[in-house]
Amino acid sequence: MSKQFHKFYLKISAIIIGSFGPIFFLGTMDATLEPARLTLDLLSWPLDGMTTYVSPDTKFLSALTGGFLFGWGITIWMLSKLAYDKAPEEVRKSVVFGILAWFVLDSAGSIASGNSSNAIFNLFVLFAAVGPLWFPAKT
Repeated sequence: MSKQFHKFYLKISAIIIGSFGPIFFLGTMDATLEPARLTLDLLSWPLDGMTTYVSPDTKFLSALTGGFLFGWGITIWMLSKLAYDKAPEEVRKSVVFGILAWFVLDSAGSIASGNSSNAIFNLFVLFAAVGPLWFPAKT
């Protein structure tokens, strides 16, 4: 992969990660919580309608999660725009290690909370978000 393709793919990673932010933000309000509820229901397979957003704590956690994910996506986007040309390998490694850290902690927590199916979904997000960034760009 070329550096230009890596720079482009960082934006793909940013969109993949950041797109979960607005979904979970919507979970903070009764009128718009269905996309977040459905996402959690899907990630805690099987899709059975048992996941609810009744608790205020769930809505608060959804706000925090949405904010962090959206902010992380914006950070990766800005790294591609402002820092990648100055330090391409360092930016690539930072993003890959950040995604790997998310994967390990999120998957371990999912398994510990009885939602092992999410660890499988996480594999798909991991591979999509990292993609060609696994390997250094060829000069």
